Amino acid sequence: ILEAKKLNKSIAEHSFGQKYGHAVGRTLNCERQRKIMGDSAFARILSYTTAACDARMAGAPIPVMSNSGSGNQGIAATMPVVVYAEDNNASEEQTIRALVLSHLTAIYIKQSLGKLSALCGCVVATTGSACGICYLMGGEFEQIAATTKNMIANLTGMICDGAKPSCAMKLSSGVSTAVISALMAMEGHCVTSVEGIVDEDVDKSIHNLTHIGRDGMNETDRLILEIMTSKH
Repeated sequence: ILEAKKLNKSIAEHSFGQKYGHAVGRTLNCERQRKIMGDSAFARILSYTTAACDARMAGAPIPVMSNSGSGNQGIAATMPVVVYAEDNNASEEQTIRALVLSHLTAIYIKQSLGKLSALCGCVVATTGSACGICYLMGGEFEQIAATTKNMIANLTGMICDGAKPSCAMKLSSGVSTAVISALMAMEGHCVTSVEGIVDEDVDKSIHNLTHIGRDGMNETDRLILEIMTSKH
């Protein structure tokens, strides 16, 4: 777990000095951005996570720690938690516990989603990091479950259309939602079971997410491939 922190933070910091892909991480770390979001924990969470993805998708010869066989999922499950922990002076034990929670949550969701899906993996991984951030905010099971439901209510349905530089933009969407979902949960706000696919039980909500990604998006997968292979 600490190796995941070290590796994924290292590639992010390397990326800030380069022009990889669409340079999402650098863009979220520039002066123009600071005039909008300031030098905030939120901005750093976004920039570090996307910078690591920029470098990885550009083929930088630097290792990352994966989750469920995916480097981007490893980055998304790690960096938001690491940056939030450092910004809030969390102890090493608190950081490790939050990272373990994040990675295990992602693995738990992924195991019922299957190896391949038209559902973007950042939905899975950033749900993990949302839970890790909620834990570091002082959240207990109730708040962490609420965070998960908030994520499912928002990000379900984001498509995967292959590994490419613009994946960093999807990670920025996932990480933004992760922070908002955790904040909502800590303020006592949770999407209810009368809204959409969210169920009262958090495990059932996760099942609904993976059922859509595994079974419901098969036709979406075929259509995405058709679009991608028929471009001129």
